[in-house]
Amino acid sequence: MKITVILRLEPVLTEELELTNDARDVDREWIGLDMNQFDDQALEQAILIKEQTGAEVVAIAIEDEGTDRMLKTALARGADTARLIPMDEYDVESRSSRAMAPIYAMAIRELEPDMVLVGVLSNADIYGELAPYLAAHLGWPQASAISQVTLGTGQVTLRQEYAGGRSARLALQLPAIAGLQTAAQPPRYVAGSKLRDLLKVQIPELNIEAVPGADLAEATTLALPDMSGAAEMIDGDAQEIANAIHALLEEKGFV
Repeated sequence: MKITVILRLEPVLTEELELTNDARDVDREWIGLDMNQFDDQALEQAILIKEQTGAEVVAIAIEDEGTDRMLKTALARGADTARLIPMDEYDVESRSSRAMAPIYAMAIRELEPDMVLVGVLSNADIYGELAPYLAAHLGWPQASAISQVTLGTGQVTLRQEYAGGRSARLALQLPAIAGLQTAAQPPRYVAGSKLRDLLKVQIPELNIEAVPGADLAEATTLALPDMSGAAEMIDGDAQEIANAIHALLEEKGFV
């Protein structure tokens, strides 16, 4: 049993953001990048399955600044191998799910896994397109918003979450793709000593030939929210402040 996990970097949105000159993206030159939180869940679920069944876990990622460290973190967490997909030969303006899906799909064909796990969403994939796009390219079954993965003989049973606290159990024939919403347990802590041991490890490249998808969505301009004037300062003693807060809540219809 082999499981491939797709890992993606995204800007740390809790930091101070700046936009590119054309206002179409977040300027990544000075902002930190971290593993997408849902891909983090997918990685943890893959490692849990490995511990339960002895499956092989392969982490893959498209080349970007910080990708090497992210893949080494996956190795420290318990992935068996990691592969970097170089982007030197691809002239792409967008790294959207639609554009990158053919590249990921070709990598998956090369690795020949029994199952692919990927985060259900990312900052650049807010509608969860990647898992369905991959399924379309590969001709595999897929399901997203998954919170439980149980392997069987030739199939996998997934719990798919719905709004209102409802869920369903789906049985998919392998090979299959799952968009993970949450793993069976929180992602494990990575000791700094494990990462230090991997600093000199060379992550092998996965050289493939694919044609990036045509991204038909045209990027529009972004704007940072205006945070000025959002607060109202209240002066006075404790009773006066309490009365003013109560009056504001009453005015807004909260009390």
